[in-house]
Amino acid sequence: MKQNFSRWLQDEWYKEMYISAFFMPISMLYADFMRFRSFLYNIGIRKKHKIAVPVIVVGNITVGGTGKTPLILWLARFLIEEGYKPGIISRGYGGNAESWPQWVDEHSTAEQVGDEAVLMQARADCPVAVGQNRVDAAHMLLQKSECNIILSDDGLQHYALERDIEIAVIDGKRRFGNGYMLPCGPLREPIDRLQTVDLIIVNGVPEEDNEFSMEIEGDVAINLSNQEERWLNEFNQQDCHAVAGIGNPQRFFDLLEQENLSVETHAFPDHHQFSAEDIGFSDDKPVLMTEKDAVKCIDFATDKYWYVPIKAQPEQQFIDKLLILIEEKTRG
Repeated sequence: MKQNFSRWLQDEWYKEMYISAFFMPISMLYADFMRFRSFLYNIGIRKKHKIAVPVIVVGNITVGGTGKTPLILWLARFLIEEGYKPGIISRGYGGNAESWPQWVDEHSTAEQVGDEAVLMQARADCPVAVGQNRVDAAHMLLQKSECNIILSDDGLQHYALERDIEIAVIDGKRRFGNGYMLPCGPLREPIDRLQTVDLIIVNGVPEEDNEFSMEIEGDVAINLSNQEERWLNEFNQQDCHAVAGIGNPQRFFDLLEQENLSVETHAFPDHHQFSAEDIGFSDDKPVLMTEKDAVKCIDFATDKYWYVPIKAQPEQQFIDKLLILIEEKTRG
């Protein structure tokens, strides 16, 4: 019931929904609190921790998926190609490890460190450490690896970690939803927070002059059970189930429909811990899911389960500006 309410609430935030007079003052107080919290860090009353290597924070100002994880993976591979040794820190949301921070390796499970951490460790080809305190995770990364630049996944509001570059990611379709702060809307911080970040990238089509675009691509499906690989459009000859427990399931469903697939959609809350019963449909239709969901389904996977890996591709102007910023910070 709680998970269904959470999904319903997030969906409503991205509509022109009626906002009761009772909740509006709470949103206004929350906005004032976030501004005051940022002010305390800026004047030094609350301490910022400087890390010995440059830190790039990738985050958003809204609740729900925007495409941060694909961008983090692209950044890691891009930095490696440019000669850097990146490492990734993240919160480890959904993990239930007994102590934090946690080092993420091939033996880590989604139950321990969260689904996104397992996915990033498998795909990024660089060290990953997670924990609610990103400063502690960053120190672990430096102690256990030779990384010389850190990518912080979804740390835009974690001001205790001093950062050198901030990248904000926006969902090009949903943007800022109804424009209200939590709990009336999806905003974690006021929209004017974007005036202070270094780069704004849109998962889709930009609307402002200071925004860059990125495309999300996915054209293959990989079988969870036997690792067989097929072109995604090969599934357009049959009906399929589409499963997504991510911040914005509709974006995954749209990707499948763009390949002319006929899908019965099943949306779950973000970071949902899947069981065999959740997706044990009583037919033989293929079940397509995101890669983030797949890491939680391997133990009970059959040959009808497939995942669709996706990748981000930012526009060249974003890449050029990012390189300039990184070079400035590493020279300093």
